Order: sequence, then C-alpha cells, then structure tokens
Amino acid sequence: MEDKVRVVIAEDSVLLREGLTRLLTDRGHEVVAGVGDAQALLKTIDELGAEGDLPDVVVADVRMPPTHTDEGVRAAVLLRQTHPQVGVLVLSQYVEEQYAVELLAGETRGVGYLLKDRVAEVREFVDAVARVARGGTALDPEVVAQLLGRSRKQDVLAVLTPREREVLELMAEGRTNAAIARRLVVSDGAVEKHVSNIFQKLGLSPSDGDHRRVLAVLTYLNS
Repeated sequence: MEDKVRVVIAEDSVLLREGLTRLLTDRGHEVVAGVGDAQALLKTIDELGAEGDLPDVVVADVRMPPTHTDEGVRAAVLLRQTHPQVGVLVLSQYVEEQYAVELLAGETRGVGYLLKDRVAEVREFVDAVARVARGGTALDPEVVAQLLGRSRKQDVLAVLTPREREVLELMAEGRTNAAIARRLVVSDGAVEKHVSNIFQKLGLSPSDGDHRRVLAVLTYLNS
C-alpha cells in the first residue's frame, strides 16, 4: 500500500462526509478533520498550520453553506494561495468550467477536480486523493473533455493529430506516460514521441514533473 495520506474533508452532507471518511480510512489513510462549511475548513487549516500539523490534502465540495454557490471552490482557491503545500481536490455534482479554470490557475502542483459520480469508482477516487497529496493532478475526464472542447472551438489544437489529442487528454487527467501507453495499447516509446510532438507543436517546453507538463498544457489552453 502507498504511504498514508492525511486528509481534511469539507462536505456539508454528513452522509457523504462520513462515506468519504470510511473509504479513505479503510484503505489506510487518516482523516484528521471533517467540516461542513468553507469557513470551518479555512479555520481548521489555519489551526493545523499553527500547530505545524497541516494535512497532505483537502477534499472539498465546490458548493457549501451558507449559499451553496461557490463557497467551497473559493476556499480551495484561497488555500492554494495561503497553504500551497497542501493539495486540494474539489468535488462537484457536474462540470463547472469557470470553477475548474480558477482552480487550475497559478500554482500547478497538487490539484484535482472530480465529479462526485467518480467517488463510486472507489479505487480511482482513492488513487486520485493520494496523487494530489503527493503534488500531482487528478482531473475528471469530463472536466478535461469540456476544457479541451472549448479550446477546439478556438482551433487551438488544430495542429495536433487525433492520436496526439488522445494523448493530451489522458495527460490532462493526470496519467503518466506508462499509464497512457497501457490505455492506448502502445509502447512507452510511442507515447514519449507523442508527448514530445505535443509540446513542440504547442510551443511548450516539457518540465521534469508530469503534473507540471499537464497543467502547463491546460494553462495554455485556457489562457
């Protein structure tokens, strides 16, 4: 099993909050706090920070009390500014493009945006939490498709081949080159060549970290 991850959960539904807690603790992770609104989340993180005991990642609902509009994502964006060492994974009922773009702006480490339906795929959800905690990315395929779809309308990706677009979408989901190769049933070398071509065609220099490459692409596509 991977190293234990320390998590704070911010979700106003007690049932879902307890369910997420159970999913994570059953797989050896530690939920250090569970809160029901954005203000409580910010206060909890500040208190843990003052004690030198910050969590590895926060899992937060996009919409929370009192208005159930954007309190959760606003808190997530603020946490990325005030505590950039803490990963942030937000959950949403459906794709809200504006919130996804805001969350992906700025610092490009330790960020995720998943639809709540994805929680039912327990292994993928738990893997996503751990990946974000380690500084990686976890973007729901539906989020990626919508962001890239908007970019296609602007003809940004016209220079890419269909296969390169497939690779780019899988990269944006946070998948490694090896995982992409398995998904597309091609060799690792073939994926590396596609990745190199993507960055060359988009005028982007690949960096050492896969998550940085992913978000460099997303930042470019949403600029």
